[in-house]
Amino acid sequence: MRKLTAGIFITLDGVYEAPGEGDTTLPDKRGWSMPFTDEEVGGFIMSGMAASDAMLLGRKTYQDFAAYWGPLGDENPIASAMNNQTKYVVSTTLDKTDWKNSSLLKGDLTTAINNLKNQPGKDISIVGSGTLVSSLLQLNLLDELDLLICPVVLGVGKRLFKEGGDTKILKPVSSKTYKAGMTILTLQPDKKA
Repeated sequence: MRKLTAGIFITLDGVYEAPGEGDTTLPDKRGWSMPFTDEEVGGFIMSGMAASDAMLLGRKTYQDFAAYWGPLGDENPIASAMNNQTKYVVSTTLDKTDWKNSSLLKGDLTTAINNLKNQPGKDISIVGSGTLVSSLLQLNLLDELDLLICPVVLGVGKRLFKEGGDTKILKPVSSKTYKAGMTILTLQPDKKA
């Protein structure tokens, strides 16, 4: 059975998406992860991409990635991996997908994810898509979560773990702090708890 893994940049105060994109009433906090990302962190990200042959994306991340990575050519290794990998999009508002090798997941999310996990192949990765990651954690569908923790407190933005969800226990599998300051914490949800 394939694993469903997620990797998400997060701040010390739990923010995964900072304001600044289109909201002029809030301070622009984009780019908060860049000072803590270096070649070592890039290597970790690329190894995760190599371990998977499909991506699962939420609507917003899909649209952002398609607009940014889609037009870039195969000479960029990340663009090549993104453009050529199979992509499944979870959305209740999109009617179609235009980015190469992408399709909408239809029907019940739990059934659709379990069907994907039961297909032959490598892991299925989720990049970004914080709302989707949070939902999959609540539905006990996520097998592994990599938190790419940046040593910064933004004080504003969308938080990965919202109030009102069920208590979830996650077991630490590994952690490593990189020279640029980022700590990557790998967790596996305790599905028995």
